[in-house]
Amino acid sequence: MSDCLFCRIVARQIPAEVVYEDDLALAFKDVDPQAPTHVLVVPKRHIPALSETTDDDAALLGHLQRVACRISKDNALSGGFRVVANNGRGAGQSVDHLHYHVLGGRAMKWPPG
Repeated sequence: MSDCLFCRIVARQIPAEVVYEDDLALAFKDVDPQAPTHVLVVPKRHIPALSETTDDDAALLGHLQRVACRISKDNALSGGFRVVANNGRGAGQSVDHLHYHVLGGRAMKWPPG
């Protein structure tokens, strides 16, 4: 989608500090970090939200989770990290492109939000 912020980042039309890339996913640092490590993991294919995935997306969703784990290792988050997927405006999703937040480097509180 030409007007999707994350699609434009994937297409390299908007700069981002990319920390990981493969055929299916792109991971880049959040421009408004909420923790010392705050990386967004996005599928390269446009999917508006987690709720819009299908059974056919199961392998991709698993791959995104594995990328999140890799990000945690690359950033030495051995003390713990959080993976968050907001779904819908009421949950805080501000970009209509499925993405996972990988957060770490500080203590996380519960409940979040």
